[in-house]
Amino acid sequence: MAITAIFFDIDGTLIDSNDQHVTAWQEALAAAGASFSRQAIHDQIGKGADMLLPALLPDLDEAARKELADARGKLFKDRLLSDVKPFPLAHELLRHAAQAGQPVVLASSASREEVDHHLDLLDAHRIVSFTTSADDVEHSKPAPDIFAHALKKVAPLGPDEVLVVGDTPYDVTAAQGCGIAAIGLRSGQFPDEALRDAGAIALYDDAAALLTGYDGSPLGR
Repeated sequence: MAITAIFFDIDGTLIDSNDQHVTAWQEALAAAGASFSRQAIHDQIGKGADMLLPALLPDLDEAARKELADARGKLFKDRLLSDVKPFPLAHELLRHAAQAGQPVVLASSASREEVDHHLDLLDAHRIVSFTTSADDVEHSKPAPDIFAHALKKVAPLGPDEVLVVGDTPYDVTAAQGCGIAAIGLRSGQFPDEALRDAGAIALYDDAAALLTGYDGSPLGR
């Protein structure tokens, strides 16, 4: 069946921000007395705070998790958000999809505020049909909630008429939880093996590579 709509992750997929997210988490965790390597934190990037913190600090109570997540969010907004930029041709990729008649949905584990900021960076307000964020759901990726919420916005389309484009294994796992296939981009710096093991049906280096190969990709078939 032809792909009628596309759900794009944002961080690491359209926006080059994973390193900044690692820095924000590393500094917030260190301030709370928890030391983790950049690699250990990067391995969790793609999850929202509700999933990332239990993975790193399973004994942390809910109040402490919220305090830490708020501290990370403030640090990211105040010091690092201004440094993030769209990947080359990310805007053009979204525009190409929309012009091909495939509604574009941005579906992210980030907050609504961050999603809105990135929508501005991508100059995509007139391109994107809908957005979903961690603020819209109970659980972030790798839970399927964010993509399930996005599916409701493109109803009556079914999972077999939609594809996800993401950069982390958590995007792929969340998509599969809704019965949606996913393309993996290497721009988030996750190993090919991790993306394939999660179930990615195709891999591309980045947004520019996917745009170049669009017609022969699962998006264009």
